[in-house]
Amino acid sequence: MTSDQNLDRTVTQTVSSIDEREVRYYTELAETWWDRDGPFWPLHTLNGLRTGWIRDRLCRHFPGRDPAGPRPLRGLSVLDVGCGGGILSESIAGLGASVHGIDVVEKNIGIARAHAQESGAEVRYEQTSAEALADSGVRYDVVLNMEVVEHVADLEGFMAACSRLVADEGIMFVSTINRTPLSWLFAIVGAEYVLGWLPKGTHRWGLFRRPEEIGALLQRGGLEIGSLTGVRVNPFTRGMSLQRSTAVNYMLDARWPAG
Repeated sequence: MTSDQNLDRTVTQTVSSIDEREVRYYTELAETWWDRDGPFWPLHTLNGLRTGWIRDRLCRHFPGRDPAGPRPLRGLSVLDVGCGGGILSESIAGLGASVHGIDVVEKNIGIARAHAQESGAEVRYEQTSAEALADSGVRYDVVLNMEVVEHVADLEGFMAACSRLVADEGIMFVSTINRTPLSWLFAIVGAEYVLGWLPKGTHRWGLFRRPEEIGALLQRGGLEIGSLTGVRVNPFTRGMSLQRSTAVNYMLDARWPAG
C-alpha cells in the first residue's frame, strides 16, 4: 500500500462527517454504479434531469454561455462531492467543465476511474473528503453537493467545508430528499419496500434534510439560496421532472451574496 493510500484511509477514518455504515453500504454496491438496470437506475434517470438543470443555471450565473452550445461549461472548475461511480462527473465534464470528483469510498473511486478510462471522460478522481480538501485552501467555480447530505453524519461540519470550497463568484448545487411524511411514504415505503426500486435500507428518514435546514447551514457558511425546485417521480413511467412542490425531492443552488 502506498503512502497516499494510507493517508486516504486515515482521512476516511477520522473525518467526523463520514458515516461508516454508509461507507460499507456503498462499498458493497460499487460494482453496480454503471448498470442502468441495477440498483442505481433512479440515479441514472435523475442524472439527465439534474444535468440539464445545472447547465441552465450555470449559463445564467456565468453570463455569455449558450446552454444549447456543444461545451457551454468550458473553462469552469467543478468539484463533484460524493461522486460515487462518476455518473454526474462524466456528464458535467462532457459539457466542457474541468471536473474533480471526490468520494470517501475507495471502491467508488476505482470504479469511476475505470469507467472514465473506458469512456474517454476527462475527470480527475480522488479519494478524499470535503473537509480535507477545504483545509487545503483550494476553491472551485462550482461545487456539486448532490444526493450526499442525507448520507453524512456531521451535516454542519460537512456543509461548512463545502461552503469554503466555493470561489468568490462561484455557486453550489445541493439536491436531496425532504424530511416529510410524504418522503417517508414515497422514498422509503414506496421505493424500497413496495416497488423495490432501491435496496432496502438505502435511506434513513431521520437523515433526510428539510430545505430550511440546508438553507440555514448555507447561510452560516456565508451563502444564500438562489433558486429552489422540486423533483417529481412518476411511479408508472419511472420518469422524473421538475415541479414546484419540494415535499419529497428537491434541488437548490446557492451563491455568495451580491457585493
